[in-house]
Amino acid sequence: MRTVGDLLHDYQHVIERLELVTGKSGVFLVEVDGEVLFSKQDLGRHAEPGEVLALFRDLIGPDVPVYER
Repeated sequence: MRTVGDLLHDYQHVIERLELVTGKSGVFLVEVDGEVLFSKQDLGRHAEPGEVLALFRDLIGPDVPVYER
């Protein structure tokens, strides 16, 4: 759940929809607009802390600022 919190904290202003789907066997897959950002099954490991957030940041580009409170 940390990944979801990080994404919403930093990019709530650009995330239109976020969906959590429960799966079997510890599946962890992160997709954005149909593009796979992280797949535990493909990599054979859990995401490192901050890894998915960094991948998301790379995908949307450096011009999108982090949400300011």
